[in-house]
Amino acid sequence: MGISIPQPAPTLAQRFDRWRSLVPGLVVVVVVSALSMLGGRLEGLLFGRPIIEPLVLAILVGIAVRTVRGGVAREAAGNRFAAKQLLEVSVLLLGATMDVPRLFASGPALAGGIVLVVCIALTSGFFVGRAIGLSPRLAVLVACGNAICGNSAIAAVAPVIGADDGEVAASIALAAVLGVIEILALPLLIVPFGLSHYQYGILAGLSVYAVPQVLAAAFAVSALSGQVATVVKLARVLMLGPVVVFLAIRSHRAERASAAVGRKPTRGLAIGRIVPWFVIGFILLATLRSTGAIPDGAASASKTIAGSLMIAAMAALGLAVDVGSVRRVGARVATAIGGSLVVLIALSIALIRIAA
Repeated sequence: MGISIPQPAPTLAQRFDRWRSLVPGLVVVVVVSALSMLGGRLEGLLFGRPIIEPLVLAILVGIAVRTVRGGVAREAAGNRFAAKQLLEVSVLLLGATMDVPRLFASGPALAGGIVLVVCIALTSGFFVGRAIGLSPRLAVLVACGNAICGNSAIAAVAPVIGADDGEVAASIALAAVLGVIEILALPLLIVPFGLSHYQYGILAGLSVYAVPQVLAAAFAVSALSGQVATVVKLARVLMLGPVVVFLAIRSHRAERASAAVGRKPTRGLAIGRIVPWFVIGFILLATLRSTGAIPDGAASASKTIAGSLMIAAMAALGLAVDVGSVRRVGARVATAIGGSLVVLIALSIALIRIAA
């Protein structure tokens, strides 16, 4: 085992340079967010209500800007910051707005159903990937990304199973594009399946790939759908811990059995990779809100701030979508991701019929 040498703390100048590097990308994110909110208000004036919610508009405008301008290297850091850190803060703040008793109206049946759906989705996603010719490790990455929490799951699982950079890149290349398609298409299932907003929230939380995509797909329908979807999605995120531990044990046993020489060691497990900080914060704030420790005024302010940050994160998500990547990624990976999404949607609707 190598010796970890502590790195010196960054200087004030280095920290300033880091924050300054975020400015170009954040400026573009703010502009796209403002255009999206303005578009939502114009829709309200013309049609009485937004036809396309600002959350979804932010993604679409971001994609349009990226397609016209292409990727701009000096804006990448700010875009990543908005898509990750701002999103995580918005999810944390949503905890202060949760009506927990209402969200858990279905009782333990829903919680048990979430665990069951994730387990079935993991298994079926892996076998779908293997059936169309993906390597075992790539099939695991695709299955975990779809069944649990998107790129975060892939990033946590990859070092545990010894996946290389090419496999990681291949497994996430189509996620943004397919996620946007699902955001736009999923609400179309509400009428054919007779879903209430509560039930639609369960469907979005269970079937959509990553946290920002879940928020866009659900809050664009209603606040209730968004709240339910957030809770269900974070329950899926919490499944990452047991899955990573399970895969780590299997990988360790496989290494011992094969006695591989010179194999790159897998990285150790870190609690921050298994249970993200914003999930812990979300649970804490939701608990405080449920006990009355957070007053209505603070909850209302949290909702407003979270909504603005969420729109900014959606704008950054759109700006990160490279539509041309569809042509560069293998059809087998796209088929595996699409097949896994279809399975997840079918399982989610079945659970709704049983438990909700």
